[in-house]
Amino acid sequence: MHVGLITGLGPAATVVYYQRLNQIAADRGCRLELTMVEANIREVLANNLAGRAQEQAEIFAALLHRLRAAGADFASITAIGPLFCWEETRALSPLPLISAVTPLDLYCAGKGYSQVGLLGTARAMRTKLFGQMVRTGVLLPENLEPVGKAYQDMAVGGRCDEATRKLLFDAGREMMEQGAEAVALAGTDLLLAFDGRDPGFPVIDALEVHVAMLADLATGRISLADIRQETGARIS
Repeated sequence: MHVGLITGLGPAATVVYYQRLNQIAADRGCRLELTMVEANIREVLANNLAGRAQEQAEIFAALLHRLRAAGADFASITAIGPLFCWEETRALSPLPLISAVTPLDLYCAGKGYSQVGLLGTARAMRTKLFGQMVRTGVLLPENLEPVGKAYQDMAVGGRCDEATRKLLFDAGREMMEQGAEAVALAGTDLLLAFDGRDPGFPVIDALEVHVAMLADLATGRISLADIRQETGARIS
């Protein structure tokens, strides 16, 4: 299947999505059909903070029409924070649209987790990933706003300093002490803080599980019908 991605919502994550999808397809001996279009992360953040869900959905819809014109069979947004306008975007999308939370939700359920901690933007954490984590309980950092702001600044800047890394690692450890069985990196640019490092607790990388589902679709290992059946039609 031809994958359509809305990217640009964190420079580091955009590169990783491209690299990993290409590598998985090559490892499976498949040709990757992929089209990416660029969203503006600062525009998305401004619309999120101002509560302009419909306006942002219309911007995403224009990008989704470009993906359909390029031949994409389905599309996904390579970030979780922009899902603040998920329902509005679904209503306008000309393509089947897969949320980045869907594979994370299925993965946690498949592992049998009863509770996971969340790290991501403040709004994503506060809304428990926009109400899309329906199979697993979640815990939130006590200092949610500073953690969310630190993540947002890191994603926009494309780099992680030691103070930000310590803040995120400390938040993860606190949630583990509160009863989380693992911490979900529910922001695709959290790789800047965690990649190649041991925080001292188990992590679930939302980017990794999202890429795995996209790769399975791209290489024919699963179908959109399979996902609809497993999620109760939680894709458009």
